[in-house]
Amino acid sequence: MISKEKLNRINQLAKKSKNEGLTVKEQAEQKDLREEYLQNVRKSFKNQFKSMTVKDPEGNDVTPQKVRDLQDKKKKH
Repeated sequence: MISKEKLNRINQLAKKSKNEGLTVKEQAEQKDLREEYLQNVRKSFKNQFKSMTVKDPEGNDVTPQKVRDLQDKKKKH
């Protein structure tokens, strides 16, 4: 999980970028922080899929194969 300090810094840089612009160093920092944030979001989203099942109105498991494959990978680790 990304720290609160890093989230605050992302927001500070975004605000500064809109208002006055960023230095080259700040642009690089912003890029790195955004990438770290996106990696965390993707990981969290993938973990939610791993615990998901889909049932049709009759109660049959119709979980997509792609999700089942992710779940199988999790069981092997």
